[in-house]
Amino acid sequence: MKKLLFILSSFCLCAGVLAQLPDLDRVQPGNWWVGMKNPKLQIMVHGNKIAERNVSLAYAGVKLVKVNKVENPNYLFLDIEITATAKPGTFPIEFTSAGKKSVSYNYELSSKNRSAGRVQGVTSKDLIYLIMPDRFSNGDVSNDKVNGMREMTLNRDSMYDRHGGDIQGIIDHLDYLKDLGITTVWCTPEIENDMPHASYHGYAVTDHYKIDPRYGTNELFKTYVEKCHAMGLKVIKDAVHNHIGSYHWTMLDPPMKDWVHQWSKFTQTTYKEQTVMDPYASAADKKLMLDGWFVRSMPDMNESNPYVQNFLTQNLIWWVEYAGVDGLRLDTYPYNDPAYMAQWAKDMKTEFPHLSIFGETLVGSVINQAFFTEGNTVSRGFDTHLPGITDTQVKDGIYEALNGKKGWASGVNRLYNTLANDFVYKDPSRNVIFMDNHDMSRYYSLVDEDINKFKSGLIMLFTTRGIPQIYYGTEILMKNLSNPDGLVRLDFQGGWKGDKSNKFTAEGRTDSENVAFNFVKKLANYRKNNAVLQTGKLMQYVPQDGVYVYFRYNEKKTVMVVVNSNEKEEKIDAKRFSERMNGFATAIDVISGVTTNISGLAIAPKTTEVFELKK
Repeated sequence: MKKLLFILSSFCLCAGVLAQLPDLDRVQPGNWWVGMKNPKLQIMVHGNKIAERNVSLAYAGVKLVKVNKVENPNYLFLDIEITATAKPGTFPIEFTSAGKKSVSYNYELSSKNRSAGRVQGVTSKDLIYLIMPDRFSNGDVSNDKVNGMREMTLNRDSMYDRHGGDIQGIIDHLDYLKDLGITTVWCTPEIENDMPHASYHGYAVTDHYKIDPRYGTNELFKTYVEKCHAMGLKVIKDAVHNHIGSYHWTMLDPPMKDWVHQWSKFTQTTYKEQTVMDPYASAADKKLMLDGWFVRSMPDMNESNPYVQNFLTQNLIWWVEYAGVDGLRLDTYPYNDPAYMAQWAKDMKTEFPHLSIFGETLVGSVINQAFFTEGNTVSRGFDTHLPGITDTQVKDGIYEALNGKKGWASGVNRLYNTLANDFVYKDPSRNVIFMDNHDMSRYYSLVDEDINKFKSGLIMLFTTRGIPQIYYGTEILMKNLSNPDGLVRLDFQGGWKGDKSNKFTAEGRTDSENVAFNFVKKLANYRKNNAVLQTGKLMQYVPQDGVYVYFRYNEKKTVMVVVNSNEKEEKIDAKRFSERMNGFATAIDVISGVTTNISGLAIAPKTTEVFELKK
């Protein structure tokens, strides 16, 4: 098995795979559409010695341009051109060989779905809710165990085993999300992860074109997106370019030696994104970062291989067109081949101009984040065409404002300084801002389970620039430190029949959980209904004595946010902020609804307040 997982200098195939392989095993993508911007398509065909067969097709407007044979005779890559004259329909692709029974595949071409409300894009008008499907809700117990899959254990008492959550469970609770004020749902990958153990997270894909059957079907995923759209919710799909699972079907019978990056022995990435941008970095260090495997069970895709490029790009075009998702979150973005990812982003935006894309960049500075974003704003030398990133620096700035000590560059000054560096981005409003996710310690735990800090941080998250994202269960004070990760991926109580409490309902929540839920609901819906917090301009003032003040404003409204990080009440001198407060007489507390004269504003210790100003 090690030879299968680490394809060394000699290209080897598993005799067991060959013996079991049918004449025609897979055709990917299995269907396509007429009217796409790019008329070229490369179809990957897998079958027992399929390269020994002749290929033919006959359909008006479709040309078989080239049949590509590669090192493994079990593969063919068919270059197809779908011309502007092609009509929707089905045609056979024939695979023939003298003395052998012919095989064929009926290939379907459909019309592009031009329905309104598909591929809308996710913007600063939205609030994202991140879900791990296996841990949110079990809506269909019939798919808890699927015969033939490598992991059959269902054990909710284990943080490593499958728990049974699925797409139907998410569908069943869309009303809950809508009521909370969520506008966009992002799930960790729903595609098949047929690995032997602990693959519930979704990042070890084994079939790019198939929803994991323990979550549902391709058709159910499409229905889920349609139901979201019908309710005014958007959908983000998680995409993984960098790696695949070690049991991916192309790893069990690789098309070619350089399908994944090769090493003489297992070699892990250094996780040092600095080497990609370091002008003094060695070529060896860059290679380790970009080509090293993420972990042993996740081989690193060779994105300089044109067959890999076509495979990955076409797959995501297929999912967007098939299901109509509104955005893509790109896992482990800095570890990918930079030139390929730039071209990939151009190809996606050409096909879907409104599609939103943001890359995961868990890096160490504002400059490091901006290095990966579009516009060549930090003189990288080329445009990545990546609109936004996961803004770790804003997260760290908010945590420092909540937990840090007052200082020149610490406490609330850290957040101020971070936002002051926004000039390095082409458009910082496209960055996704967050407090935690499935790989991090829970927000409530990192603020010491202090409800005032909890509220303060969320006010900052929901009122500053960018696209805010919260992790499932934040609204009911789910907690734990990420040691190990499974502790921050616990089940949402009430998502399974027989749960002792149902946190989806007020009756099932404790008093403190309802306080948190109602606070998030109030703030999220205020943001949802007030464009000033979505697209309004931002003006911030240099913090003084532990007090940080900023404004969001447009022609219709002005909102003032005051962060008091001190242990004592602080009175606000309106004269200092006259540039934004001039002409206003009263301030309405967005959360409580209490109206106060601007001249009498006082902020309680360790508290953040958000006010709508009135004349």
